[in-house]
Amino acid sequence: AISGHSMGGHGALTIALKDPSSWVSVSAFAPICNPTQVPWGDKAFKAYLGSVAAGEAHDATSLLLERGSPVPEYDDILIDQGTSDDFLMNQLKPDVFVAAAKSVGQKVTINMRKDFDHSYHFIAAFIENHVAFHGKRLRAKLGNLRDTYSTYDFSATEGKPIQCKAMVARQPKEPLSEETITVDPPQAGEVRVKVIANALCHTDIYTLDGQDPEGLFPCILGHEAGCIVESVGPGVTSVAP
Repeated sequence: AISGHSMGGHGALTIALKDPSSWVSVSAFAPICNPTQVPWGDKAFKAYLGSVAAGEAHDATSLLLERGSPVPEYDDILIDQGTSDDFLMNQLKPDVFVAAAKSVGQKVTINMRKDFDHSYHFIAAFIENHVAFHGKRLRAKLGNLRDTYSTYDFSATEGKPIQCKAMVARQPKEPLSEETITVDPPQAGEVRVKVIANALCHTDIYTLDGQDPEGLFPCILGHEAGCIVESVGPGVTSVAP
């Protein structure tokens, strides 16, 4: 299951729509639903990808319209949105996403929560509903998969340098470049993780714009991620592979 808030909600929707076979269910709190048509998206796509047009592949509304049909893996998509959210009309635009879903026959349940804003208090107030939404669908899926569990085996990489792809920011205000990087084994107090899903937020734009006094280049942006622990360095006791 996948879920997120604001830009993370945008990420949840787009990741789920682009790869439905990997997810049982999807929900979002106050997601950015049509980023190619709002100021946040205009700024982010130009900064990260070089143009707004390149962001079409990462726009939930555009993805649904391009698909032109409902996603059979999702019997419903759950969205909660506060009516007093300062970003509702000019940045989030859930009504556009709902209209697109209706045009292609995709069911979307949107709860407009009276007087709630964009804060984490809003998430806390309704997170139980989202857990129940995903839990119901995960339990149903689990009934068909009880004998097909899979686990991650990191024995081949543990203690060794690994190579992987990364979008690297070389200079402020420059598009990111896809590069192959080497990630060393974790040292004392460090953890190395396999990133499953990642989201870029306004802090990353702040850094890429060159306004972050602590921002160093080159760097790899994206500090909001869902990960699996691959290995840990000496002294780490809070998590384990």
